[in-house]
Amino acid sequence: MEDRSAWVSWGFRLALLAAVIAVLAVLGVRLGVMPLRLALFAGLGGGALIALIAALVSVIGLFLTFKNGTGGRGIAFAALFLSLAIVLPMGSAMRAGGSVPPIHDISTDLTDPPAFAAVRAQRTPAHNSLDRSQPENLGALQVAAYPDLSPIMIDKHPGEVFEAAVIVAQDMGWEIVSVAVEEGRIEATDTTFIMGFKDDVVIRVREEAGKALVDVRSASRVGESDLGANANRIRAFRAKLTAQ
Repeated sequence: MEDRSAWVSWGFRLALLAAVIAVLAVLGVRLGVMPLRLALFAGLGGGALIALIAALVSVIGLFLTFKNGTGGRGIAFAALFLSLAIVLPMGSAMRAGGSVPPIHDISTDLTDPPAFAAVRAQRTPAHNSLDRSQPENLGALQVAAYPDLSPIMIDKHPGEVFEAAVIVAQDMGWEIVSVAVEEGRIEATDTTFIMGFKDDVVIRVREEAGKALVDVRSASRVGESDLGANANRIRAFRAKLTAQ
């Protein structure tokens, strides 16, 4: 019975340890007291590894409780649930990272990307550059990974579409930084829910052939790869705007 209790107990202890490490990593990044790489690799990565071990130990402990009819199933299930709550999101992020190129500045117009203006004051030299010079084949990488991203043509007056774009940006929970009506430019910042990463967005609305031509650019402040987040953000904006 002692051996069986040990499996269940250690599974729960490891799951708690993994959760604490992961939470500390998230808080460290959000509070700006922990370097991003340390938080991602040592914090979240290490926490996920411990959580995976905890899940395996908990499965063994759970099996023994059923086999021998002993107690501890609730603790084993709790440990397994907590472990998977850490492992599964990390696994999903790793799969996403492996399926997209290591880029973090996405634009619907690769020839003349919308330019940031007001947002620049909120970015520091420690943040990713906005000059789109790295990597050198950024455009080719984007086209290969996200061939569906292109300028949005809407058969309505540009002024009407501009107003709708502001509303959509607000509805998506973005922090509106600047609305330059005369230039047809909207700048905003989207903050991710868990890690608190800030990605900047600029929307440009121009007139072309009596219609509204909308371009969107989304760029992460930190990180070499955005795991596809910027492209997904542009897709979500496009879907909501065209549905207006």
